[in-house]
Amino acid sequence: MKNGSLTIGLAQIGSLAGDVGANLSRHLLVVNRAAAAGVGVLIFPELSLTGYEPALAAKLALSPTDPRLAPLVESAKRHGLHVVAGLPLTGVERPRVGALVISSNGEVSTYAKRYLHVGEEATFEPGEENCLLDIGEERVAIAICADTNAPEHAEHCAALGATVYLAGVLITAGGYAADTAQLARTAARHDLLVGMANHNAASGGMMAIGKSGFWTAAGALTVAADSDALVIATRRPEGWRGQLHRLKLAD
Repeated sequence: MKNGSLTIGLAQIGSLAGDVGANLSRHLLVVNRAAAAGVGVLIFPELSLTGYEPALAAKLALSPTDPRLAPLVESAKRHGLHVVAGLPLTGVERPRVGALVISSNGEVSTYAKRYLHVGEEATFEPGEENCLLDIGEERVAIAICADTNAPEHAEHCAALGATVYLAGVLITAGGYAADTAQLARTAARHDLLVGMANHNAASGGMMAIGKSGFWTAAGALTVAADSDALVIATRRPEGWRGQLHRLKLAD
């Protein structure tokens, strides 16, 4: 973050089912690439550290202090980068669809998806609190997938002063048009920068299609194709500007 500007990155990658170690290695590569590109806030897709695997969620559920997460926390701190990575969190009765929220100084908090897709309630329990981060001159609201389809979620965040609304998601071809239309409406209605980081490979039996991107009140800013990518938006005096970076990740 320079001269009050903020650069946000959306990590468009796939996940290996249930393999926290392999997925963590991929996350660390993306963090390094994002830092080199000047990113100050980096968002990964929904449940990116495990894949979207409801059948495995109870077994895979993590606490934010799990030692396996330490390398990601250390990397974010070393690069001075805010990182939001997806993972199943331990809940009260069932796991939660969660996000590990790492600040640029290494402080760790979590967010759990508040609005579940139909059928998810059999495996997951909803979260209860919103997550807003004050970063430079921006107030960044965090969302996860179905949160973005509940207009009241963005409305609550906007009422709390959000200027940016970022979501990790898993969106397939069948849902992409409707879901991104809702993201565009959210951006226009609340005058927000809206960003979503999508998987670009199969997860939990669903084929995500990538096409991660940003929307402003004026419409789409930058949208990726389906390959591994880092989608970037930077606040300039004249407004938000977007760019795309192709990622090359080890298998």
